Amino acid sequence: MLALPHIASGKVREIYEIDADRLLFVATDRISAFDVVLNQDIPDKGRVLTGLSLHFFEYLDTPNHFLSTDLSGIPGLTDDDLDWLHGRAMVVRRAEVIPVECVVRGYLYGSSWREYRDGGGPTTEHLPAGLRLADKLDEPIFTPATKEASGHDVNIDEATAREILGDDLYEELRRRSIDIYRRAADYAADRGVILADTKFEFGFSDGELLLIDEVLTPDSSRYWPADRWEPGSDVPSFDKQYVREWLETRDWDKTPPAPDLPDEIVAGTRARYIEAYERITGRSFDEYLSR
Repeated sequence: MLALPHIASGKVREIYEIDADRLLFVATDRISAFDVVLNQDIPDKGRVLTGLSLHFFEYLDTPNHFLSTDLSGIPGLTDDDLDWLHGRAMVVRRAEVIPVECVVRGYLYGSSWREYRDGGGPTTEHLPAGLRLADKLDEPIFTPATKEASGHDVNIDEATAREILGDDLYEELRRRSIDIYRRAADYAADRGVILADTKFEFGFSDGELLLIDEVLTPDSSRYWPADRWEPGSDVPSFDKQYVREWLETRDWDKTPPAPDLPDEIVAGTRARYIEAYERITGRSFDEYLSR
């Protein structure tokens, strides 16, 4: 822990207060699967998440909470702290978080596919019949979810989201989310990667609506290698799917404690995160670390 007021912990993130207007967002190397934080870290995972977020905050040029990666003026940080924080920390504007996850789906997969296959639900209420697993949708769909303190976020239908947010804010979040998804999906496609779905968070700071938290990372998005996508079939992704698949081979009931990850699974997961960074940004990960 750092010698700063600690605001919150997530499965991956630690959030600290710098002053009344600024927070320090720190992405650790923790990894979770099936809502359980695993015993082993994935080296540099937090730096991949931060590096991709920084890349897209710059590329998208949409109002967001990022201020700086310069930590030199923050009191109380030791040299050891700064070494550890390098590449994994962002100074951000404090914002009032909107209590809804803004999920955009361009392909039918994951929980949405399971819901559709089993007869429909909140994320598939506007979809036509006859779609297959991993089908590309005619248009990206906005499928909000509630933000839960623990466990999975809960998918909600459009009527419930409008009731929580109000019509005007719902429409603005939908518009911004789909616009960001489209631009990011086009960007990824030029690099041989499919952005199948993603989730965004937004908040208000001094009355301004901002994109906050991480953005378009392998933890908040489903990225596929374009040459491995085939409708009707499972598609490998650049995220913790590799860990989930290994855990599924264990005699484990998905409650803590999780089985220890072997060294080769840790190394393989790290390699997949770094490959995601390099394929999507077109830069080497070592170059990012050297900045």
